[in-house]
Amino acid sequence: MTSKMRIGLGQFNELSDERLTYIKQLGADDFLMNTPKLPGDAQWEYEDLLAWRQRADAAELRLMALENVPVKFYDKVMLGLPGRDEQIAHMQTTIRNMGKAGIPILGYHWMPNSVWRTQPPAELRGGAKGTRFDLSEHDPAQLTHGRVYGADEMWDNYVYYLERILPVAEESGVTLALHPDDPPVESLGGIARIFHSFEGFKRAIDRFDSPNHGLDFCMGCWSEMGGHDYVIKGVEHFAGRGKIVYVHFRDVQGVVPCFNECFIDEGNVDTLAVMQALKDSGFTGFMITDHVPAMVNDTPWGHRGRAYAIGYMTALLQVINRAG
Repeated sequence: MTSKMRIGLGQFNELSDERLTYIKQLGADDFLMNTPKLPGDAQWEYEDLLAWRQRADAAELRLMALENVPVKFYDKVMLGLPGRDEQIAHMQTTIRNMGKAGIPILGYHWMPNSVWRTQPPAELRGGAKGTRFDLSEHDPAQLTHGRVYGADEMWDNYVYYLERILPVAEESGVTLALHPDDPPVESLGGIARIFHSFEGFKRAIDRFDSPNHGLDFCMGCWSEMGGHDYVIKGVEHFAGRGKIVYVHFRDVQGVVPCFNECFIDEGNVDTLAVMQALKDSGFTGFMITDHVPAMVNDTPWGHRGRAYAIGYMTALLQVINRAG
């Protein structure tokens, strides 16, 4: 496995020859799958995982991570509902199967009611579209799961899960990578979001300090939390401790409670400075584009938007590598 900071792609859920060829043509060797469309209503099986990894091998690519199981795999776990122990047992099996199949990273989140955005999307330069969020346009009394779930309760559920899942990840050679709440606000739909700030991540990483537990560092979410300085603070603290597993390299304009996603060169952060901070802090993982604006005549996945972002990221990486 390589040990240098590098560019990858991801955020698709089915493997195709076109997608594998496209990744290779953009100069990447690593990719991840997001909520992959694999068989199974409660867990993923070894044979299916191995087949995907072997397809990646045949294309001379590395399938580095599966980011997000379906929420129905662990919704009872997140909410502390009856049936959570059965879900945990299935998740333990999935992680063992990933390790056996040679897929080294499982990205996860703690948002039972998922990512929220506000309609319509923001209009960017040239009429491109970027997702946006404005807390004031959402009903504060809305309950997505029937009642209020407070921060202490969500944290207790998280600890219950990690205490049972992390040892299996360690035994299986799989690293767990925690994604931020998006949007990073204190509560949505009556459910507390416990990973919306530096303090939340520090609490989780300090509580479960293991070589097999770290962060899926979403630069966009950290930018949503507090802009450039907040991103740098997170990079220096967590990458400096070897706790950033991989990076979502995207950005936004504005911060919570109101922001919109944008092109990589027009957001809150100095992207060159962030990439330099990652290198200086010892980060040796891969970076993907994550979300990209919707450009003219683009595909639903965003081939044009991703090509722009990958070219920009590749240039940034060349600059900091040449600087020494």
